[in-house]
Amino acid sequence: MKKGIIVASFGTSFTEVRKRSIEHIENMISEAFDKYEVRRAFTSNMIIKKLRQRDGLIIDTPSEAISRMVDEGIHDIHVQPLHVIPGYEYEKVKSAVKKYNHHSQVHITLGKPLLCEEGHYDQMVDILDKRLKSKDNHAYVLMGHGTEHHANACYSMLQAKLNDNRNDMFIANVEGYPEIDHILLKVKRYEKVSLMPLMIVAGDHAMNDMAGEDDESYKSILEGEGIEVKCLLEGLGENEAIGRLFINRINEMRIGVKDV
Repeated sequence: MKKGIIVASFGTSFTEVRKRSIEHIENMISEAFDKYEVRRAFTSNMIIKKLRQRDGLIIDTPSEAISRMVDEGIHDIHVQPLHVIPGYEYEKVKSAVKKYNHHSQVHITLGKPLLCEEGHYDQMVDILDKRLKSKDNHAYVLMGHGTEHHANACYSMLQAKLNDNRNDMFIANVEGYPEIDHILLKVKRYEKVSLMPLMIVAGDHAMNDMAGEDDESYKSILEGEGIEVKCLLEGLGENEAIGRLFINRINEMRIGVKDV
């Protein structure tokens, strides 16, 4: 029986960013599961439409990707989202899986996002700890997306886990608590701050809301406080360890396969 994996991300309209992050993880998954048909899906209809109109690039939604596989006779399907938290975008993927799981001959499983179970937070802390080394008078601000969804609480739990390990990392979201204003007093104690997106891709939010020259960007706000700022324009998807976590999420959907 043919087997398939659908890798579902929010998406990005930045070609080079997509290659370094989303495509990077997709390639890792393809290499790890070389007997599976691996396909891409985006949850952002806006990005799907933009890429189709601008580049002639056709990308399926999760529902379309599942339907295509089923029509091709691939009835054993793992769907792995590349989302950080189980928020609205993750729920789109969950809804697509639920829609097709009523078929008696089709078996579809859904993987977990980066932050879902408690152990996932420990994994993320370990990866961030290795990537961002402690330095004197130096702090790190991780720009999350944030959401009105109750899954926004994931950021607070990650912050608590970070605090158990170190005191120089701070999460500030673009949309949803905590925002940059909520951490400013803590960050002002440091002479230098490095900014990095807590997102799979370093796309529009990273380039503009985080590192832009606009007065309201994180960079400008911190520089306005006399802090020396460095911007790390790299998404989580560029990190090999993050790619391995997603491979392990897929393995969690498969019986009897250990982590790689």
